[in-house]
Amino acid sequence: MMKTSKKSPATRYCYHCRTHHPVEEMKLLVTKTGSRWRCVKSIEAVKRSKEERDQYGRQVSALNQAEASGRARMLNKIQSER
Repeated sequence: MMKTSKKSPATRYCYHCRTHHPVEEMKLLVTKTGSRWRCVKSIEAVKRSKEERDQYGRQVSALNQAEASGRARMLNKIQSER
C-alpha cells in the first residue's frame, strides 16, 4: 500500500496584496479575526513614511485593478463566444 503525503503549497495568499507569494516571502500574523498570511514586502512597507506607504498602496491597487479587468475581459470573451 502506497501512502500519499500532502505537500504544503509553494505559495500563500497575502490578505493585504490579495495575491499569492512564495512561502519564503510570507509571515503568519495573528490578528483580531485569527491568523493570516501577509507578505514581508507589505509588512516592511508599513514601516516607511506616509508618502512611501501611499505609493505602495497605489501600486498594489493598480495591480489588483489590472488583474480584475483582465479577468473580466476573459469572462466577457468566453461569454460572447457562446
